[in-house]
Amino acid sequence: MNYPADILYQVTKPARYTGAEWNSRLKDWEQTFIRVALAYPDLYEIGMSNMALPILYDLLNGQPDILAERVYAPWRDMEAQLRKYAIPLLSIESKHPLKDFDIIGFSLGYELTYTNVLNMLDLAQIPVLSQARDDSHPLVMAGGTCVFNPEPMADFIDFFVIGEGEEVLLELINCFRGGKQTKASKRELLLKLATIPGIYVPALYQVVYQADGLVKSVTPAVKQASPVVRRRVVDKLPPAVTRPVVPYIEVVHDRGAIEIQRGCCRGCRFCQAGNIYRPVRERTQEEVVSAVGELIAGCGYDEVSLVSLNTGDYTGIAEIISSLAQRYADLTLSLPSLHVDQFSVKLVDALSTRRKAGLTFAPEAGSERLRKVINKRISEDELMETAATAFARGWTSLKLYFMLGLPTETSDDIEDIIRLIAAVNSLGKQAKGKRPQIRVSLSTFVPKPHTPFQWVAQESEVGLSAKHELLKQGLPRRGIRLSWTEPKLSMLEAALCRGDRRLGKVIQRAWQLGSTFDAWDECFNYDNWLRAFAESGLELSFYAHRERSRGEVLPWAHIDAGVCLAFLKQEYEHALAGKETSDCRAEICNACGLERWQADCQQKYISQSRQSPPPCPRG
Repeated sequence: MNYPADILYQVTKPARYTGAEWNSRLKDWEQTFIRVALAYPDLYEIGMSNMALPILYDLLNGQPDILAERVYAPWRDMEAQLRKYAIPLLSIESKHPLKDFDIIGFSLGYELTYTNVLNMLDLAQIPVLSQARDDSHPLVMAGGTCVFNPEPMADFIDFFVIGEGEEVLLELINCFRGGKQTKASKRELLLKLATIPGIYVPALYQVVYQADGLVKSVTPAVKQASPVVRRRVVDKLPPAVTRPVVPYIEVVHDRGAIEIQRGCCRGCRFCQAGNIYRPVRERTQEEVVSAVGELIAGCGYDEVSLVSLNTGDYTGIAEIISSLAQRYADLTLSLPSLHVDQFSVKLVDALSTRRKAGLTFAPEAGSERLRKVINKRISEDELMETAATAFARGWTSLKLYFMLGLPTETSDDIEDIIRLIAAVNSLGKQAKGKRPQIRVSLSTFVPKPHTPFQWVAQESEVGLSAKHELLKQGLPRRGIRLSWTEPKLSMLEAALCRGDRRLGKVIQRAWQLGSTFDAWDECFNYDNWLRAFAESGLELSFYAHRERSRGEVLPWAHIDAGVCLAFLKQEYEHALAGKETSDCRAEICNACGLERWQADCQQKYISQSRQSPPPCPRG
């Protein structure tokens, strides 16, 4: 099956759907026993920039009896054509309908893509509700950062993979292989899958609510389901993907990428990724250099990004940059996610590039008091020295990220943002050469599960709007560009990320009312969501603007992300006291709960190698 040519002529960027890209894998459909569709619920350009999908694509297609193909959310013009001609959503590689696959795996990295998941299932002519799908339908699974609170999507997903999928993926495929050979029912398969550590099957759990609407308990309804589902963690990074699919059209991150490090121990209290991706695991320098060479040879990229949550923290990053610069004179290296310090400026300055376009740093807060609250360990002197070094070395543009609505934030903290930006701007004016431009990006603080701020109430729209206006009025008009996130969008994100299973009704109703691509400004319809909440008998503010007590049963309490509850509570208390917590790679262990992971890792290492265990990966 294929999309008719006359349909492709009527849509923007038809290459989103045609496939046959360089390095894509097309296996014999009839000769492979298990067929998996890897689905990303956003546009092709966004999904092709995701780091996780290429790893899973490479891993699955490396198995002789498995094929993995990709599918992305079609843009609205393509959706209209599919519905008009009753054509099901097809995979990119072989153009098979999604309903013909054994498993459909969604990557959930952002809550505002949830309605796209429903839309893709519906376009594939698959019932959106898990309970409406029978043995003839594919199993629908999901992984990614959002599944650390899986409850809002529990009505639609058959099972979730909690944590890093490289190891657990083959285990669940083996389980499915055995079930398919014996022609097991969907129910039988889900019962077997539930016994695999890291797999959460929501249909096998019972959720009980109190009279006041709070969650009373989430408990297993069958013996196969574990009371607590622990995150899966790989003890070392998998081999780098050096022959990823190369798109025919420009995508968001149009360059090669090598993950050099996973995890971060700096301990920013607002950062979910810093908690759920612990501990830090580094790829060796030899692996990185070799992988970059293979990536260039296999894809033809002239720009490669060295990816991690904090690239400057990688051991020997300066040596790697020097080595790559000597080997590949025409290669452009990019270093995302750098800490605010002079070392980072010097690192970027050492990169082989003909232009100094811009540097990006994230102070997050304007005052040192508030940076201590969020454990962003940057002094104002350090920030100013970093800016001065950047301007002195010829950088013409500086982008600064701040968050509004952080816990304990006051109008004085907003005034400190204005003062800090003005001071950086003044430094730029003193620099020789072209007058620098300061770009300021404001995001709204969203309290995330499995962080010390998971109990905090998000600030109201009225309060956030007042702070936006204060910043707009206080910042100079020349040389500074200001952008910010729509508060309504952030409120919805806060509700969805901390919601319980009842939000499934809201998500489904919002989708029925026409909401898709909610993360896109031109598509976001806040009124649809307000109506969906009202018709479901729920309130958005109950989820976004309500502070939780430390004793409340949170909807994700049965999901163990590795960092323990006692540590998160302690960190919350430290935040309120303005007390900083050290980076445990450089100083003492903070007893965050990952000692359990270390013990498991050591035991696994001993059993496999009969040798002494390696040192703690946190330093």
